[in-house]
Amino acid sequence: MRVLVVGSGAREHALAWKISQSPLLSRLVCAPGNPGTEALATNRAVVAEDPQAVTALARDERVDLVVVGPELPLSRGVADALRRAGIAVFGPDAAAAHLEASKAFAKDVMAGACVPTAPHRTFDTAAAAEAYARTRGRLVVKADGLAAGKGVVVAASTEEAVLAIRELSRLGAAGSRLVLEEALEGEEVSVIALADGERYVLLPPAQDHKRLLDGDLGPNTGGMGAVSPSPLLDAEGLAAVGERVIAPVLKEMARRGHPFRGALYAGLMLTREGPRVLEFNARFGDPEAQVLVLQLDEDLLPLLQACATGNLKPRPLRLAPGASVGVVMASAGYPGPLAAGVPISLPERLEASTHVFHAATRRVEGQLLTAGGRVLTVCAQGASLEEARTRAYRAVAGIRFEGMQFRCDIAERAVRQEAALR
Repeated sequence: MRVLVVGSGAREHALAWKISQSPLLSRLVCAPGNPGTEALATNRAVVAEDPQAVTALARDERVDLVVVGPELPLSRGVADALRRAGIAVFGPDAAAAHLEASKAFAKDVMAGACVPTAPHRTFDTAAAAEAYARTRGRLVVKADGLAAGKGVVVAASTEEAVLAIRELSRLGAAGSRLVLEEALEGEEVSVIALADGERYVLLPPAQDHKRLLDGDLGPNTGGMGAVSPSPLLDAEGLAAVGERVIAPVLKEMARRGHPFRGALYAGLMLTREGPRVLEFNARFGDPEAQVLVLQLDEDLLPLLQACATGNLKPRPLRLAPGASVGVVMASAGYPGPLAAGVPISLPERLEASTHVFHAATRRVEGQLLTAGGRVLTVCAQGASLEEARTRAYRAVAGIRFEGMQFRCDIAERAVRQEAALR
């Protein structure tokens, strides 16, 4: 098979790494890719968000399958253009990707599917949202549109909620509508289903670490690390999420004429009353994808192709024993203004079951440089969460670039939770 992976981040590097191991693969292309993917595939300098350019490349390369990684190309109709051209694609059409592109739309779908979520209100003006916030206590303030993982603020007070409303309303189109919902109490878990529009298979549960600093302090980010599987959701609990969340949403999307074909990501809060949906994403999470590919102990490519062609056979996936941990290394200043072009030093060798996935890097005259906020995701697999965590941080210790920042407590809480459940 000839495969094209669309995107340039660590998620796409991880997907390309996993796909490259398939015996079915004959050629792998990444568009635009990054210095990490160039060791696995042919990188092509194409704008990932341009439907015509991606379709032209897919035709030129005579690919059998396109795998779209990021949310922005999906929301701009890349998958639609590919399907119109008769090219199989793993990733939802723009209408189905609206589950992520609009939080208000996702709430409407959840209501139609009877999926449990937090009570909420939607506002078209910041003034109306502020007036509502002043009558409430603790709230979660969300920009309705895509905001690169930075469009959600958990406000502990009315004053924080009002400030968040004002900040998010300045995001342009993403913040032109705001969703305010009751804050839920519990632990967050991510569940990603691979879906063909009707049927699905479940990847193991994962946990993201959104805050910038240790102890879940500091601003929200696109994600500073991840762990899988989460010890908080066992096999029975995972199956229940599939039955009560994934299946009803797939059915509702099909009823609306927009079947979802791709990776359906459910961000959940495990409350005392059971799982509640915080958000949906229309693609693999980042950094969750990086740890999930290490946990999947079978060929990913046939699963992606089956989803793209509507031939998925529901079954338990074969998983590696143990766990995986990923640590994001970010530039100084992230998630705010930052300077790119900082030289990166990587170790010549990594120990077994350890990987460095490139996120925002570029190579100039042989020198690897930073090229954005989240620069690398350092991942490791181990017989236990503790072993995976230790391996990941050993690899982190061998990486250098000026101003680098990373959390030192990724998976620390999960290790304690795992021990408590023994």
